[in-house]
Amino acid sequence: MEAYIKAISYYLPETVVTNEQLVEEFPQWSVDKVCKKVGISQRHVAEPDETAGDMAVKAACNLFREYSIKPEEIDFILFCTQSPDYYLPTTACILQKRLAIPTSCGALDFNLGCSGYVYGLSLAKGLIAGGIAKNILLLTGETYSKYIHRSDKGNRSIFGDAAAATLVSGEGMARIGEFVLGTDGGGASNLMVKTGGARYHQKQDGEGDCMSDYLYMNGSEIFNFTLEAVPPLLEQVLQKNETCMEDISLFVFHQANKFMLDTLRKVCMIPKDKFYLDLVQTGNTVSSTLPIALKCCMEENRLEGKKQVLIAGFGVGYSWGGCMLSFE
Repeated sequence: MEAYIKAISYYLPETVVTNEQLVEEFPQWSVDKVCKKVGISQRHVAEPDETAGDMAVKAACNLFREYSIKPEEIDFILFCTQSPDYYLPTTACILQKRLAIPTSCGALDFNLGCSGYVYGLSLAKGLIAGGIAKNILLLTGETYSKYIHRSDKGNRSIFGDAAAATLVSGEGMARIGEFVLGTDGGGASNLMVKTGGARYHQKQDGEGDCMSDYLYMNGSEIFNFTLEAVPPLLEQVLQKNETCMEDISLFVFHQANKFMLDTLRKVCMIPKDKFYLDLVQTGNTVSSTLPIALKCCMEENRLEGKKQVLIAGFGVGYSWGGCMLSFE
């Protein structure tokens, strides 16, 4: 059975941190330098008491309202997050109650970052193909800002908080094609919050160069990883979907940062007019960059008519994934 994206909405926190505000804290920077390198002029940041679950509720409510979807139509909830509301229970179970979705639905969290949306679409497609569910609410939500130390100017300039909601069903506006997924846990330590889990439970604030209680990213290693993983991923997705570069209307990659995306576009030899790049107002929102980008493309009328769109996510894990979306 075919699976389709039927609807997409998202939510951005009200608090905005601009480049001008960052430069006030880090005067050795210039506003133009920040924007030119990472392609971001502002990012939204969750309130201290606002969680990824809270944002997911707001994204889902936006989806329900915008597309006249009733909660009782949902029979499965997938929530992609690396910042759950609790260690347990799973946040997806709490979302079921908060969104008044029937107790007959299934619900689970899965912990992935920048590849999470693609993985979520693959799980949703599998649920439909297996006859397990008919209408899957795929939610993504992150509050990376809560993991970033205030003195970490690099990560603070890149990451923003957000949540997105996608309805995956047996009919809709975009048919979900074939997937290519990959994993290399050998790179796990290059993008990590080390403490807080079972292996390093006790906080060690301030100890060591990477301040283990906070988000650590080895930018050069992550950059090298993307250059190694994404070009072959692109070729494999094209091959698995029996198509070629010329037939793709738009390439939408995880919106990591402008420098990385510009480099990937050149290495993959993708024409500028076929490559989506817009993270100026939101920053890198991790698993929500792809649904936000797709929604923006829809609002810009870039997906009208029969369009083939190749999406790809890559990052923490390491993990990566890509698939084809056929807009009809």
